[in-house]
Amino acid sequence: MPAGSADATPDLETIRGWLETVTDPEIPVLTIEDLGILQELRWEGDELVVVITPTYSGCPAMRTIEEGIRQTVRAHGVDDVRIEERLSPAWTTDWLSEAGREKLRAYGIAPPEGRSTSKRGLFAPLPAVACPRCGSTNTTRVSEFGSTACKAHYRCDDCLEPFDYFKCI
Repeated sequence: MPAGSADATPDLETIRGWLETVTDPEIPVLTIEDLGILQELRWEGDELVVVITPTYSGCPAMRTIEEGIRQTVRAHGVDDVRIEERLSPAWTTDWLSEAGREKLRAYGIAPPEGRSTSKRGLFAPLPAVACPRCGSTNTTRVSEFGSTACKAHYRCDDCLEPFDYFKCI
């Protein structure tokens, strides 16, 4: 909260609006709101508490995201901020917003297919993943792992372009 202005405490909806600008350093078109990792905001006295859920245990982007949160609220005069990580329930791609899914597609990354609540068995066929460039589902998984642990590497067999697929977890 700004020093010497106890009556100027920003409301939580305003702060949420500020935090909607904090992006994921690995996929900079996605905000923490798009990812669904911003769980809770609350005031504890003069301290702002921001609760986030990491997308993966040990995700290296979380420290950068935390710093982005701190910088954003401090730029608006809120200096006393504590960031807590909530690990349960675990993050799931079901928490991605529809806007986030469209941003992924426009950025050239295929968004997750299906919902994490409908887990496939070990030997179930892979979902049809649409190419984010041409929309074809005539695609082939090249590698289970892409540029980050949350993505797999695919190739479109129609337009021949490689692309990442944000895995459904």
